[in-house]
Amino acid sequence: MSRKNERHRGSRTHGRGKKAGRGAGLRGGRGNAGLNKHNQLKVKIDNPDYFGRKGFKRHPSLQNNKGTINVGDIQSDLPKYLESGMAKKEGKNIVIDLTETDYEKLLGGGIIKSPLTIKVYEATQKARDKVEAAGGKVESSYGDSNDEFVEKTEE
Repeated sequence: MSRKNERHRGSRTHGRGKKAGRGAGLRGGRGNAGLNKHNQLKVKIDNPDYFGRKGFKRHPSLQNNKGTINVGDIQSDLPKYLESGMAKKEGKNIVIDLTETDYEKLLGGGIIKSPLTIKVYEATQKARDKVEAAGGKVESSYGDSNDEFVEKTEE
């Protein structure tokens, strides 16, 4: 037994006061305890954005969540589309109808090598350029006025 412990023998608190020897009593709790009570000043100085809401959330009726797909993804998943019947082979050209899927917009990311005819509601100019460079075409309802494809009907 150390000399210090010997000295405190018989003392109820061993020199720590009434509540100091019980867990995290003298430091206001452990971790983030009391941030909204007795440790408020610590939060206001160190992390003023800890409490409260930030930003905004649009109402679901105002959100415009379009399903998008890149031309590179179509190229990589082409065997799967042919197998499932989503794409049909017409001579050297492959026709993919994205209007029957959840995809509404064609984006220009990735590399495309096969000549494809893609039917989609919307397409970016970069996507159109990449498909046409590979020998295919994009048929969309909102793009060019000379497209054969009919416009999307609201259900």
